[in-house]
Amino acid sequence: MAETPDNSFERREALETDSVASRVDDWFVREVLPLETSLRKFLRRGWRNEADIRDLCQDVYVAVYEAALREIPASARAFTFVVARNVLADRVRRAQIVPIEAVADLEALGVSVDEPGPERTVMARQDLRKLQAALERLPARWREVVVMRKVQGLTPAEIVTRLGIADRTVSQHLTSGIAALANLFHDDPTDQGEKS
Repeated sequence: MAETPDNSFERREALETDSVASRVDDWFVREVLPLETSLRKFLRRGWRNEADIRDLCQDVYVAVYEAALREIPASARAFTFVVARNVLADRVRRAQIVPIEAVADLEALGVSVDEPGPERTVMARQDLRKLQAALERLPARWREVVVMRKVQGLTPAEIVTRLGIADRTVSQHLTSGIAALANLFHDDPTDQGEKS
């Protein structure tokens, strides 16, 4: 059978596709798979359900591999952890829970990615310290309800069950706690921007 131009083109395209996939396979095995231990630690810090870690890891691998088919990233480590952070963010968004643990600490892993400048990092850390100090100044019950709802992501019904208080009381503690927290956070006399 004679080879037609269409067959020749399709055959050449298939060979090119196989060649790209082979290079990506080699790169993936050499550069990405050795990161599995670090990746799993990273995912565990950002996701509290241990049963989901294998699935999350696979989601990261799929996204990294598919992106590498288009273009192999310069830094496999940095790219993999950026993808992992994005996978975690997507899961959190889908679960509509924003636990503090989901904010991954890439600095601890020594991963260099597009990070904010030092000024922004310092400001964010100062804001976190101010928030922590404001939380500590709340009455104990208000703080407990605010942390359960906003940090741990519990529903009001779960808080009622855990604390053994009325639904209305949970709502009042939450409203009062958040209002007081906002006031304490924004009216902090240690704030450098405070006028005398």
